[in-house]
Amino acid sequence: MYGKGILKGLSVTWKRFWDTYTEDISWMLRGKKRYNTEEGIRHRSSKDTKGIFTVQYPEEQLIVPEEFRYVPFLVYDEGADGKKEIRCTSCGICSKVCPPQCIWIVRTNDPSTGRPVPVPTNFYVDMDICMNCGFCAEYCPFDAIKMDHDFDIASYDRNVYNLDKLLKPAKYYAEIRPENYTREEEARKAKEAAKAAKAEAAAA
Repeated sequence: MYGKGILKGLSVTWKRFWDTYTEDISWMLRGKKRYNTEEGIRHRSSKDTKGIFTVQYPEEQLIVPEEFRYVPFLVYDEGADGKKEIRCTSCGICSKVCPPQCIWIVRTNDPSTGRPVPVPTNFYVDMDICMNCGFCAEYCPFDAIKMDHDFDIASYDRNVYNLDKLLKPAKYYAEIRPENYTREEEARKAKEAAKAAKAEAAAA
Protein backbone atom coordinates (compact mmCIF):
# COMPACT_ATOMS: atom_id res chain seq x y z
CA MET A 1 0.00 0.00 0.00
CA TYR A 2 1.43 3.33 -1.08
CA GLY A 3 1.77 5.97 1.63
CA LYS A 4 1.94 3.46 4.49
CA GLY A 5 5.32 4.78 5.64
CA ILE A 6 4.06 8.38 5.57
CA LEU A 7 1.02 7.47 7.66
CA LYS A 8 3.20 5.60 10.14
CA GLY A 9 5.53 8.60 10.49
CA LEU A 10 2.59 10.98 10.94
CA SER A 11 1.13 8.73 13.63
CA VAL A 12 4.39 8.94 15.61
CA THR A 13 4.34 12.74 15.29
CA TRP A 14 0.67 12.88 16.30
CA LYS A 15 1.30 10.69 19.37
CA ARG A 16 4.25 12.86 20.47
CA PHE A 17 2.08 15.95 19.96
CA TRP A 18 -0.70 14.76 22.28
CA ASP A 19 1.67 13.13 24.78
CA THR A 20 3.33 16.51 25.24
CA TYR A 21 0.07 18.11 26.35
CA THR A 22 -1.00 15.20 28.56
CA GLU A 23 2.43 15.19 30.26
CA ASP A 24 2.33 18.98 30.76
CA ILE A 25 -1.13 18.77 32.34
CA SER A 26 -0.02 15.84 34.53
CA TRP A 27 2.97 17.85 35.82
CA MET A 28 0.79 20.92 36.46
CA LEU A 29 -1.73 18.87 38.46
CA ARG A 30 1.15 17.63 40.64
CA GLY A 31 2.32 21.21 41.16
CA LYS A 32 5.59 20.67 39.31
CA LYS A 33 7.26 22.49 36.43
CA ARG A 34 8.30 20.47 33.42
CA TYR A 35 10.24 23.34 31.83
CA ASN A 36 13.05 25.57 33.11
CA THR A 37 13.69 23.34 36.14
CA GLU A 38 16.43 20.79 36.78
CA GLU A 39 13.88 18.07 37.55
CA GLY A 40 12.02 18.73 34.30
CA ILE A 41 15.19 18.71 32.20
CA ARG A 42 16.36 15.47 33.81
CA HIS A 43 12.98 13.85 33.15
CA ARG A 44 12.90 14.95 29.50
CA SER A 45 16.46 13.62 29.08
CA SER A 46 15.50 10.20 30.50
CA LYS A 47 14.11 7.13 28.72
CA ASP A 48 10.81 7.48 30.62
CA THR A 49 9.83 10.79 29.05
CA LYS A 50 6.76 11.19 26.87
CA GLY A 51 5.95 13.85 24.33
CA ILE A 52 8.48 16.56 23.67
CA PHE A 53 11.99 15.77 24.92
CA THR A 54 14.04 18.55 23.38
CA VAL A 55 15.76 21.12 25.60
CA GLN A 56 14.66 24.68 24.95
CA TYR A 57 18.17 26.10 24.42
CA PRO A 58 19.42 28.70 25.41
CA GLU A 59 16.75 29.24 28.08
CA GLU A 60 17.37 25.64 29.17
CA GLN A 61 20.63 23.71 29.07
CA LEU A 62 21.39 20.03 29.42
CA ILE A 63 22.66 18.94 32.83
CA VAL A 64 26.17 17.69 32.16
CA PRO A 65 27.84 14.89 34.16
CA GLU A 66 30.70 15.69 36.53
CA GLU A 67 33.35 14.26 34.20
CA PHE A 68 32.17 16.42 31.29
CA ARG A 69 35.05 18.58 30.08
CA TYR A 70 35.20 21.50 27.72
CA VAL A 71 37.60 24.42 28.01
CA PRO A 72 40.38 24.72 30.63
CA PHE A 73 40.52 27.26 33.44
CA LEU A 74 43.07 28.21 36.11
CA VAL A 75 42.39 27.54 39.79
CA TYR A 76 43.28 29.95 42.57
CA ASP A 77 42.94 29.63 46.35
CA GLU A 78 41.55 32.50 48.40
CA GLY A 79 43.97 33.68 51.07
CA ALA A 80 43.06 34.92 54.54
CA ASP A 81 43.18 38.53 53.34
CA GLY A 82 41.10 37.72 50.24
CA LYS A 83 44.15 37.72 47.99
CA LYS A 84 44.17 35.35 45.02
CA GLU A 85 46.82 32.68 45.49
CA ILE A 86 47.31 31.33 41.97
CA ARG A 87 48.36 27.69 41.94
CA CYS A 88 50.08 27.99 38.56
CA THR A 89 53.87 28.34 38.77
CA SER A 90 54.29 28.98 35.01
CA CYS A 91 56.33 25.77 34.66
CA GLY A 92 55.13 25.38 31.07
CA ILE A 93 54.27 21.66 31.20
CA CYS A 94 50.70 22.31 30.02
CA SER A 95 51.88 24.21 26.93
CA LYS A 96 54.39 21.46 26.10
CA VAL A 97 51.84 18.61 26.24
CA CYS A 98 49.07 20.56 24.47
CA PRO A 99 48.51 18.82 21.08
CA PRO A 100 47.21 21.90 19.17
CA GLN A 101 49.66 24.24 20.97
CA CYS A 102 46.96 26.68 22.06
CA ILE A 103 48.51 27.67 25.42
CA TRP A 104 50.95 30.55 25.84
CA ILE A 105 52.48 31.56 29.17
CA VAL A 106 54.19 34.89 29.84
CA ARG A 107 56.87 34.46 32.49
CA THR A 108 58.84 37.09 34.35
CA ASN A 109 61.96 37.35 36.52
CA ASP A 110 62.47 39.07 39.84
CA PRO A 111 64.31 42.32 38.99
CA SER A 112 66.40 42.18 42.19
CA THR A 113 67.50 38.52 42.01
CA GLY A 114 67.01 37.72 38.34
CA ARG A 115 65.31 34.46 39.24
CA PRO A 116 62.00 33.36 37.68
CA VAL A 117 58.87 34.38 39.58
CA PRO A 118 56.67 31.27 40.16
CA VAL A 119 53.50 33.08 39.05
CA PRO A 120 52.60 33.78 35.41
CA THR A 121 52.52 37.41 34.32
CA ASN A 122 49.89 36.38 31.83
CA PHE A 123 48.37 33.16 30.57
CA TYR A 124 46.63 32.76 27.22
CA VAL A 125 44.48 29.92 25.87
CA ASP A 126 43.05 30.08 22.35
CA MET A 127 39.69 28.40 22.91
CA ASP A 128 38.99 28.31 19.17
CA ILE A 129 41.95 25.94 18.73
CA CYS A 130 41.55 23.97 21.99
CA MET A 131 40.46 20.38 21.30
CA ASN A 132 39.22 19.80 24.89
CA CYS A 133 41.48 16.79 25.39
CA GLY A 134 42.28 17.64 29.03
CA PHE A 135 46.01 16.87 28.76
CA CYS A 136 46.87 20.22 30.37
CA ALA A 137 44.80 19.38 33.45
CA GLU A 138 46.04 15.80 33.56
CA TYR A 139 49.75 16.67 33.44
CA CYS A 140 49.69 19.75 35.70
CA PRO A 141 51.71 18.82 38.82
CA PHE A 142 50.11 21.59 40.92
CA ASP A 143 46.38 20.98 40.19
CA ALA A 144 46.37 24.50 38.80
CA ILE A 145 44.49 23.88 35.58
CA LYS A 146 41.14 22.09 35.32
CA MET A 147 38.51 21.47 32.67
CA ASP A 148 35.36 23.56 32.82
CA HIS A 149 31.71 22.67 32.20
CA ASP A 150 31.06 25.96 30.40
CA PHE A 151 30.48 25.15 26.72
CA ASP A 152 28.43 28.23 25.83
CA ILE A 153 31.35 30.39 24.64
CA ALA A 154 30.26 31.37 21.12
CA SER A 155 31.20 34.93 20.18
CA TYR A 156 31.75 37.16 17.18
CA ASP A 157 35.39 37.70 18.15
CA ARG A 158 38.38 35.41 18.59
CA ASN A 159 38.08 33.39 21.81
CA VAL A 160 41.52 33.98 23.31
CA TYR A 161 41.22 33.94 27.10
CA ASN A 162 43.79 35.79 29.20
CA LEU A 163 44.74 35.30 32.86
CA ASP A 164 41.84 37.39 34.19
CA LYS A 165 39.27 35.42 32.22
CA LEU A 166 40.84 32.04 33.01
CA LEU A 167 41.08 32.45 36.79
CA LYS A 168 38.34 30.82 38.88
CA PRO A 169 38.30 30.04 42.62
CA ALA A 170 38.79 26.55 44.04
CA LYS A 171 35.21 26.65 45.39
CA TYR A 172 33.95 26.88 41.79
CA TYR A 173 35.88 23.71 40.98
CA ALA A 174 34.35 22.08 44.07
CA GLU A 175 30.88 22.97 42.79
CA ILE A 176 31.24 21.51 39.30
CA ARG A 177 33.36 18.47 40.28
CA PRO A 178 32.56 17.67 43.95
CA GLU A 179 33.78 14.06 43.90
CA ASN A 180 37.09 14.89 42.21
CA TYR A 181 37.64 17.88 44.52
CA THR A 182 37.03 15.78 47.67
CA ARG A 183 39.36 13.05 46.45
CA GLU A 184 42.12 15.53 45.59
CA GLU A 185 41.79 17.37 48.91
CA GLU A 186 42.04 14.10 50.85
CA ALA A 187 45.16 13.15 48.90
CA ARG A 188 46.66 16.59 49.51
CA LYS A 189 46.00 16.42 53.27
CA ALA A 190 47.46 12.91 53.47
CA LYS A 191 50.56 14.11 51.66
CA GLU A 192 50.95 17.09 54.00
CA ALA A 193 50.45 14.85 57.07
CA ALA A 194 53.11 12.44 55.81
CA LYS A 195 55.47 15.34 55.17
CA ALA A 196 54.87 16.72 58.69
CA ALA A 197 55.40 13.29 60.24
CA LYS A 198 58.67 12.90 58.32
CA ALA A 199 59.83 16.33 59.53
CA GLU A 200 58.99 15.44 63.14
CA ALA A 201 60.88 12.14 62.85
CA ALA A 202 63.89 13.93 61.42
CA ALA A 203 63.80 16.53 64.23
CA ALA A 204 63.63 13.81 66.91
